[in-house]
Amino acid sequence: MRVQWTDPVTGAVGYLVVHTLRAGLATGGTRMRAGCTMTEVEDLARGMANKTATFDLPIGGAKGGVDFDPKDPRAVEVLERFCEAMRPWIDAHWVTAEDLGVPQHLIDEVFARLGLGQSYHAAISRAADPAATMERVHAGLNAVVPGDMLLGDVIGGYGVAHACIAAAVSWGQAPVDTTVAIQGIGTMGGGAAWYLHEAGMKVVAVADAAGTLYQPDGLDIPALLDLRDAYGEVDRARLPEGVQQLPRNAVMAANVDILVPAAISYAITPDNTYDVAARVVVEAANAATTPEAEAMLAARNIPVLPDFVANAGAVVWAWWLLLGEVDDDPDTSFDRLRTVMHTKVSQLLARWTDEGITPRQTGHEFAAAHANDNKGKVVIP
Repeated sequence: MRVQWTDPVTGAVGYLVVHTLRAGLATGGTRMRAGCTMTEVEDLARGMANKTATFDLPIGGAKGGVDFDPKDPRAVEVLERFCEAMRPWIDAHWVTAEDLGVPQHLIDEVFARLGLGQSYHAAISRAADPAATMERVHAGLNAVVPGDMLLGDVIGGYGVAHACIAAAVSWGQAPVDTTVAIQGIGTMGGGAAWYLHEAGMKVVAVADAAGTLYQPDGLDIPALLDLRDAYGEVDRARLPEGVQQLPRNAVMAANVDILVPAAISYAITPDNTYDVAARVVVEAANAATTPEAEAMLAARNIPVLPDFVANAGAVVWAWWLLLGEVDDDPDTSFDRLRTVMHTKVSQLLARWTDEGITPRQTGHEFAAAHANDNKGKVVIP
């Protein structure tokens, strides 16, 4: 199901694609970027359907997107009008959340102004006790974790980090001997960088819109994250000593074990695939690798851990929270996500090593195995 909307004030174009409904529900974030297209949102909705099926969640997949610059001062008003226009789906079927250009606090503010409380409204309104469910969701999202961060902000990056750690484990390589490059250090990339650094991996390169920051002995990730602005860009005037400034695309060619594209869709294309020197690509951004580029990487024996597994932590955890399977104790959430992610990644990479079957193909088989399960009523306590 595809809906296209034009903002009557700015002319911005927005899209909603619902790929699959299960029990009348679909989940997927809302992004905003200049140049967003219907095709892009279709790809993302398909990816969300794969995520929910792969992790056996009882809902389908959808995605929203708005072709508008999120830095424009009118962006919040555009987002509010888009959500108002999508109200029939938001009220009853579409559970949305943050995505590229739209942080969670912003979309929650928009929903509150529309009288919907929170972006999980379509699910919360079905709960046996909506007020109690809302309280549980707020408590989980706002639980404080080490580093004075919020659980809801870092759980997706935590999942990506453990996808990377699981890849290293599959090679029999210790985290302290593993190097990583990350393209994008916003919510997802920044969270992944934090937890990789905590695990002892050397994050030697990170890139934002202004360029690549590189230090062969490993960057001081906590210090860099403290220098970010609201758009995930690092203040170059206050860089720690010894950090090299390179062109933005240099991150793709970093000589590392693991490359994590965590910024934009279609970051790895046939034009730059031969720059990739990593042993594995872990997709933290949705649709980070084009199909043609992924085939070219596979021919060079470089597997891609697909987005619908590697970056699924945020949506999987959100639904565990909605369903009452986790609470505001961060350790419970971290333990469960770590266990699930390591299991999935080890299965994907074992088939790649033993049979030459790409992780994406195996992931699709996982999704197909669960696609028709749990079509009945979703019980939200």
